[in-house]
Amino acid sequence: MVQRIPAPGDLEPIEMASRDELQALQLQRMKWTLKHAYDNVPHYKAAFDAAGVHPEDLRTLADLAKFPFTDKKTLRDNYPFGLFAVPREKVVRVHASSGTTGKATVVGYTQGDIDTWANVVARSIRAAGGRAGDRVHISYGYGLFTGGLGAHYGAERLGCTVIPMSGGQTEKQVQLICDFEPEIIMVTPSYMLNIIEEFKRQGMDAAKSSLKIGIFGAEPWTDAMRTEIENRAGIDAVDIYGLSEVMGPGVASECIESKDGPVVWEDHFYPEIIDPVTGEVLPDGAEGELVFTSLTKEALPIIRYRTRDLTRLLPPTSRTMRRMGKINGRSDDMLIIRGVNVFPSQIEELILKMPALAPHYQLVVSREGHLDCLAVRAELRNPGQAQDSIAAAARELEHNIKTFVGVTTKVTLVPPEGIERTLTGKAKRVIDQRPTP
Repeated sequence: MVQRIPAPGDLEPIEMASRDELQALQLQRMKWTLKHAYDNVPHYKAAFDAAGVHPEDLRTLADLAKFPFTDKKTLRDNYPFGLFAVPREKVVRVHASSGTTGKATVVGYTQGDIDTWANVVARSIRAAGGRAGDRVHISYGYGLFTGGLGAHYGAERLGCTVIPMSGGQTEKQVQLICDFEPEIIMVTPSYMLNIIEEFKRQGMDAAKSSLKIGIFGAEPWTDAMRTEIENRAGIDAVDIYGLSEVMGPGVASECIESKDGPVVWEDHFYPEIIDPVTGEVLPDGAEGELVFTSLTKEALPIIRYRTRDLTRLLPPTSRTMRRMGKINGRSDDMLIIRGVNVFPSQIEELILKMPALAPHYQLVVSREGHLDCLAVRAELRNPGQAQDSIAAAARELEHNIKTFVGVTTKVTLVPPEGIERTLTGKAKRVIDQRPTP
C-alpha cells in the first residue's frame, strides 16, 4: 500500500489554522445558526423559549450547553418540512432516512447547502489520499439515502472521475472494478467484504486490483475489520462519518497519513460529548454520546442533535480539528443482557481475532421466561472443516465472549456464506426476537 499524503499546499487554510482562529470562526457561525433557527423555525423558537434561552445568550462556545437538544423524534414530529428554515421553494433537494420505526426523518438542502456538502466530501476524499483525476467507484446506495449522491458530488467537486455503480449486483461490481480500474472505492465496510469474496469466487485476488484506497462509512466498523479489509484487498482503508440529519457523509473523515480516527470538520459541524443519561457535557477524552450542531446549514439548521453514537473527542493530529474515536456502539442500540451492556462491536472484535471465522455474524436476542438470552451466529472462513474443530471454535468463542464481554452465549457456526449478505447499505447485526411489550 502506497499512501498519498497531502502536501500542506493541498489543504484549505482552515484545516491548518490555529485553534484560536478556528474557535473564533465557530463562535461567529454558531451565533448565526442559533439566530437563523430561532427566527425561522417555529419548533426552535418554542424550544428555546421553553428552556429560557435566546440566541443572544451565546457569548462563548461553552454557552451552547444552555440550549435544548434535538433528536430523531423532533424530526419525525415535524414531518415532513416543519424544521425547514427557508421557504420550501428554496430547497433544491430532499433526502430522507426511514430508520427502523416510525416516520421518515426528512432533511432539505439549499443550493448553498449542496455546495457545502460537496466541499466537505471533497475535503474528506482528499484527506483519504484522493486526487483530481482519480477514478472513484461509488457503491453506496443512490436515492433518498444520502450516501451515494453525497459521495458523488464530493468526488466530482474534487475533480475525480465518478463511477456511480450504487449497491447490489456484486458480480457487476467486480467486473467494473476490473474493467474501469478505479483507484478509490466508497462503500460500506460490510459490503466491501462481499466484493472481496466475489473476487475470490471468480478466482481472482482483490489485492491485485487497481484499488488503492477504500473510504468506508454508513456503519460502525472496528480496527480488526480495517485490518481484514486492508490485508485482503491490498488497500488503505479509511473511515468517513456522517448522518443525514447533520448533512450526510463528510461530517468527519480520517486522514490517510495517520488513520487515527475521523477528523471532525469543525468549521461546519460543532461536536460535543454528553452523558447519555444526564445530558451533561463531558470533557474531551471522555466517552459518551456524540452531539452535533451545524454551523453553516441554511435549509435545516440542526441544534445539538443527539446522534446516539457512543465515542469520544480526541486531540488534533493531522489537522487543526479534533478527531472522533471509533464508534463503540449506540446509546439506543446497546443490548442489556441480564444486566450486562453488550455492543455488537465487542463481539465483532473477538470474532475477527479467530482465524477460523469470517467477519460475518448476527446476534440473536430472545427471551426465555423473564430472562433475555443472546445467541451468536458466526460464519466459518473455509468449507469442509471437521466437526470436532468446528465445535472447538464455537466453544472458544463462547469462552472469549464470557471472559471479555461478561455474558453467556450460545454460539452456532455456519458454513461460508451461511449468513445472509447485505446487497446494499448497512449490515443487520442484531435480530431481536423478544416479544414486544
